[in-house]
Order: sequence, then structure tokens, then C-alpha cells
Amino acid sequence: MTGSLILDIGRDGIVTFLKTGAPVMLVALVIGLAISILQALTQVQEQTLVFVPKIIAVFASLLLFLPFMGDAMGSYMVRVAARIASGG
Repeated sequence: MTGSLILDIGRDGIVTFLKTGAPVMLVALVIGLAISILQALTQVQEQTLVFVPKIIAVFASLLLFLPFMGDAMGSYMVRVAARIASGG
């Protein structure tokens, strides 16, 4: 196994990780930012106000993006298994 092949597998793994994790993280970021702006405008500084909407939004985004995430991870595994079966 050459160094460039290892780098390709690692790069493919990182891209797959970003494809699967980024949508949920972006939803959490947008919801957190919106609630922070709302708290700044209303001057309500309750810390627990952030968690419930963010948890609901993250669970909803997981339900929405789960097929895409599963497909990305499955296709990554197929590519890795094909490289293992071909001997490199």
C-alpha cells in the first residue's frame, strides 16, 4: 500500500465525515444563532432557553438527513471494501 493510496483513503474519509456531520451542525449553528439574537433583542438571558429548540431542531434534521447520511457512509464503505478486495 503506497502513501498516496493511504492519503486518498484518509481524504475520502474526511470528506465523508463532513458530508454526514455538516448538515446537522449547520442546523444547530443557525438555531443557536437565531436564539442568541432573540435573547439579545429581548434581554432575556435564560440559559435553558437555548437547549430545547436546538435539541428539537437537531432531531428533526437528523430525521430529514439520515437517508443522505446513511447513503454517504454506505458508499464510503463500499469504496473501502473494493480497495481492500483489490489488494490495495
